[in-house]
Amino acid sequence: MTTTKLWGGRFTAKAAEWVDEFGASIHFDEQMAAEDIEGSIAHAKMLGRQQIISESESAEIVAGLVALKKELDDGMLAFDVKNEDIHMNIEVLLTQKIGAVAGKLHTARSRNDQVATDFHLWVKHRLPHVLDALTELQETLLQLATQHAGTIMSGYTHLQHAQPITYGHYLLAYCEMFQRDYDRFEFNQKHTDMLPLGAAALAGTTFPIDREFVAEQLGFNDIYHNSLDAVSDRDFALEFLSNAAMLMMHLSRMAEELILWSTYEFNYIELSDDFSTGSSIMPQKKNADFAELVRGKTGRTYGALMALLTTMKALPLAYNKDMQEDKEQVFDVMDTVLAAIKIFTGMLSEITVHKERMLASTQDDFSNATELADYLATKGVPFREAHAIVGQLVLTGIQTHTPLQNMALADLQATAPQIEADIYLVLQSETAVNRRTSIGGTAVANVQKEIARQYKNLEARQ
Repeated sequence: MTTTKLWGGRFTAKAAEWVDEFGASIHFDEQMAAEDIEGSIAHAKMLGRQQIISESESAEIVAGLVALKKELDDGMLAFDVKNEDIHMNIEVLLTQKIGAVAGKLHTARSRNDQVATDFHLWVKHRLPHVLDALTELQETLLQLATQHAGTIMSGYTHLQHAQPITYGHYLLAYCEMFQRDYDRFEFNQKHTDMLPLGAAALAGTTFPIDREFVAEQLGFNDIYHNSLDAVSDRDFALEFLSNAAMLMMHLSRMAEELILWSTYEFNYIELSDDFSTGSSIMPQKKNADFAELVRGKTGRTYGALMALLTTMKALPLAYNKDMQEDKEQVFDVMDTVLAAIKIFTGMLSEITVHKERMLASTQDDFSNATELADYLATKGVPFREAHAIVGQLVLTGIQTHTPLQNMALADLQATAPQIEADIYLVLQSETAVNRRTSIGGTAVANVQKEIARQYKNLEARQ
């Protein structure tokens, strides 16, 4: 039986339907339909401009593709798994619309460089949305940090109370992380903004094509300079997945804290009803499900990165069918990342901060112990000796349930005669926060200065 596939000239047998379905990618790469049409329009214009096909043929093909794009936008295009992928589906639909002249569209082009071009365009079109979403998230963080530049809370190491800080200072730490994420996605654009079309199957084409013209038509900043690399490179996709994995890791870390801090035990914050759910059996529950989902979807993103790395790790040059496995992960992660950023922006814009509870957490603990050790060091006590002295006082305080600032001056002086009455001011949480002003610092003025610097960075993106 003769096959009807566009590539089937040398085949005499027809594959079983289930085999065709296993090899087909239309069920996911139809997401690139707009990019496939866009790339084909630029290619058709170039073919006519270079007189590889006649100008009238080029115009007819372009008109047919424009008509298909309108049908696509109107939700009128139907794709068939028998045509394997979006590229062959578009060509079949174009043939049905304008006839045999549609077959000239594939002149000087292979599905290999066509696939790569569509994929580059798809990622190129969406990276700006990630950058815009990150900017909005950072703006939300800065607004919250501005409101809480002086809100005292306990800082943690090892999830143990460490030293008093401000909630504004804490928020700015994540703003820095998201800035690095922004920088990575912005750099990702450089390797995405390259045109593979013209490499054909792997070795270029004998036709006098104009790759620079096609690149200009499609808005690409550069072209691939090696045809083998052009059809087999997926570094831009791996960069995206790697960047996405780090971004999701940052979101997941913050999600973990939002989940902990909204518990009864902490009660530092409360998430709005819009970003919480209840229990089907326990009426009192208010669960941080959306933060938990972001934390959970982080593993999904890591899996996508590892999947594509594993797919690519042993592929000989140039194109291999394995590369059909490159897109589903990227499509899924793009949706996941954009949704996760949007969720976080919404959660943080509606968060309720229990400032009194945050402050109280620094007043019934020993997070001011370092202040006392530093104080003794300024009195001439070697820091290691001061550290040991304060450790003894902390042990006494734990045993008697007495914070350092509530100990009698005589008891303090019995352990360290260098201590004077001014120690009680030093041990106050607000004083502790505002005395530490180095490397970004936690003093309110320094937090405000850092907020202004980060706002300036955001304004520079405009």
